[in-house]
Amino acid sequence: MLTYLTSGESHGPRLTAIIDGFPAGFEISTEQLNFQLQRRQKGYGRGGRMKIEQDRVTIVSGLRHGLTLGSPITLDIENRDWENWSKTMAPEPYGENDPKPAVTRPRPGHADLSGALKYGHRDIRNVLERA
Repeated sequence: MLTYLTSGESHGPRLTAIIDGFPAGFEISTEQLNFQLQRRQKGYGRGGRMKIEQDRVTIVSGLRHGLTLGSPITLDIENRDWENWSKTMAPEPYGENDPKPAVTRPRPGHADLSGALKYGHRDIRNVLERA
């Protein structure tokens, strides 16, 4: 059985995925994964992020010489736009002078409202970064 674990927020410094239970001996390359990430660039979005982002994966663990080892596979994607969000999405307390106001209106068709209710967030940004 495969188990997937993801971490990171949309405007955070990076996204990480861990895939556990993948059998040993399968060929996987960063080129294959990056090709799939490039397909995302051709979609539509309300912002300009798709034009500036060129996601590239780094395989951190679980492969050797292009073959899976049977151990957990860790994938990492750095957010090249992090500089523009480092204050808004900083893990350290920022105080009352947050450069971006709290997001309080959930987006239709997204998991913003249900996530905010589930986790008790007043600033929906905490959820929409993952939803």
